[in-house]
Amino acid sequence: MFHARSIHRRGFLAGTAALLAAPAISNAQARTVNLYSARHYDADKTLIENFTRASGLRVSVVEAGADALLERLRNEGANSPADVLLTVDAGRIEAAKSAGLLQPVQSALLTRFVPAHLRDPDNTWFSFSKRARVIMYDRTKVQPAQLSTYEDLADPKWRGQLLTRSSTNIYSQSWTGSVLAALGEERTEAWARGIAANLARPPRGGDTDQFRAVAAGEGSLAISNTYYLGNLIAANLPTDRALIERIGVFFPNQNDRGTHVNVTGGGIARHAKNRDGALAFLEYLISPEAQSFFAIGNAEYPVVPEAQVPPAIAAWGTFKEDQLNAGVFARNNAQALRLMDRAGWR
Repeated sequence: MFHARSIHRRGFLAGTAALLAAPAISNAQARTVNLYSARHYDADKTLIENFTRASGLRVSVVEAGADALLERLRNEGANSPADVLLTVDAGRIEAAKSAGLLQPVQSALLTRFVPAHLRDPDNTWFSFSKRARVIMYDRTKVQPAQLSTYEDLADPKWRGQLLTRSSTNIYSQSWTGSVLAALGEERTEAWARGIAANLARPPRGGDTDQFRAVAAGEGSLAISNTYYLGNLIAANLPTDRALIERIGVFFPNQNDRGTHVNVTGGGIARHAKNRDGALAFLEYLISPEAQSFFAIGNAEYPVVPEAQVPPAIAAWGTFKEDQLNAGVFARNNAQALRLMDRAGWR
């Protein structure tokens, strides 16, 4: 484990030194990396500051929603100042690739340290953090032994007990896209009908709203990405302690394909002016220091297994993750939305 971390750190530092010595970065433009980011977390500011200290390159950030950033890149075309696009959910980074907004990346570090199922087969985008989509359950009403798979959530025994986001949310689409890859269209639509029938209320709100509703007694099961609860635990607010104690975390499908994992994905913009700086930034994000920061700063799972994770997250235990390539479930999003709507899951 230490050997892998050391090799990775030396590779990043060597690449940074070569970048700093290259004539191509002798002007002011090449000393700045222009980042379009759909991540809205305060922790990312510190991560960017760490990169600047390590590389000497300044990062200029344009922050907006993912859809707005993609539209901006389309409108700017060859005049875009963007060097890097960083966004959440594989569906969005895959959409950027499909729209021709990214370019292939050649990096021995990225292909070595980012697992194959967490990167584009054409090396157009890479994942830098993971979010497991789990079942959060009411400890006072449900025992872990009663839980098993995503498929089981459609069983009538959970009628009126399930809380989840709407079908229009991209997390729901990617999750259903992964089920679609496993079960096929007919069985997935039947599953979606079961989900719709078991809802405790019409879908509304974000992931935190789902498990807050569980704690409020509106249902007994919520579908959520782990980092929402992780950040609530890290905040340690007295008003949330009872909620945290009441909510359990269960990783589904551990005896077959594994738990669905979504990602933060990034790539180099098609018309990047500072391609070398962009590559240095992406390679920094996979360094052990940055990977630990994703976990500690925002309660996400690192892509590099040996990166440190907070004790509260480690306490949930290790889990088997679905090895389906993130690009596959991302490309299934549109079909997933159609079948969810047909099933009444809106």
